[in-house]
Amino acid sequence: MKKIFGFLCLAMMAAAGCGYTTSSLLPSHLKTVFVKPVENKIDYMNQDERKLYVPGMETRVRTALIDRFLFDGNLRVSDEDTADLVIESKLLGFDREELRLTENQDVKEYRLRVTVSLKVVDKTENDKTLWEEPSFAGESTYYVTGPLAKSESTAIEEAFKDLAQRVVARTVENW
Repeated sequence: MKKIFGFLCLAMMAAAGCGYTTSSLLPSHLKTVFVKPVENKIDYMNQDERKLYVPGMETRVRTALIDRFLFDGNLRVSDEDTADLVIESKLLGFDREELRLTENQDVKEYRLRVTVSLKVVDKTENDKTLWEEPSFAGESTYYVTGPLAKSESTAIEEAFKDLAQRVVARTVENW
């Protein structure tokens, strides 16, 4: 009986120290972040690129990023002069693709994808690049009809939020 009790105690202690944490994996000197205005590089004059236009998209992406950093709380949002980290981004694409069709070949479900290039710069270490991605995406899906239907504008905001969540997670968790 003592062996079983000892084994249970050992197992509980091992499980308690499993390493899960909700804290940031950033170096301790990184406390603040600045999100630069997003540069829109989508070529709307190119007919192949002109699939979907959302007015003020670059402002809405930046706002989603700032809101997510505020929600996360690991980095305080500040101005560019005092920030430890600076997020630089360029809007590369915004696409809508058909996912499901009805029997009549009408679109039943769409996927929206916003793609940006990102660079996170550590200002405390002479503008050292912390991480960089040439093509980073956020997405959402939506049904046009039925009980799961939602508006395209709601799905667009969800795609921006998904992008922001991924950027913050990559920055704070560093993976």
